[in-house]
Amino acid sequence: MAIEIKLGDRLAKVELLAEDGTQVKIMVDNKEYDLDMQQVENGVYSVMYKGRSFNVELIDTDSPKKYSVNTFYHSYDAEIIDAETKYLQARKGGEMDDEQSTISSPMPGKVVKIQVGLGEEVKKGDTVIIISAMKMESEYKAGKDGTISEIFVNEEDTVDGNQPLVFIDDLD
Repeated sequence: MAIEIKLGDRLAKVELLAEDGTQVKIMVDNKEYDLDMQQVENGVYSVMYKGRSFNVELIDTDSPKKYSVNTFYHSYDAEIIDAETKYLQARKGGEMDDEQSTISSPMPGKVVKIQVGLGEEVKKGDTVIIISAMKMESEYKAGKDGTISEIFVNEEDTVDGNQPLVFIDDLD
């Protein structure tokens, strides 16, 4: 199962492909990496990649799934954006990043109702689509003012996690 990790302004899709002891195979943005990874002390990891050694320190913050990450040369703020995080964001009334054009489903579900039509103008916060997942219905709201330019699904469709549902163009 893939997750997204946000490092500063970069969002990377990361998937664990295989794990055998300290040998780990991951995919980052469609590129595979074979690593030898070992925790050397609490929150500190030694990572070997192509004969090079990297030390990585993960420091918990006051927010779950957010870390301060230190390497020898750099420090990063990291956030894990998994299906649960996306689902919780959606349950908080569809709050999304400002200026988000694509509304996606954070987890698998079923399209219950599409509240808009092609070419329709929407305001930030308008309910655009309703998805049923885990026996609950979630309303997905427009993250910006705009015009509905694409609807990728139909009512009653089954959708995958992270599947685009609706695209909102800027108002002309």
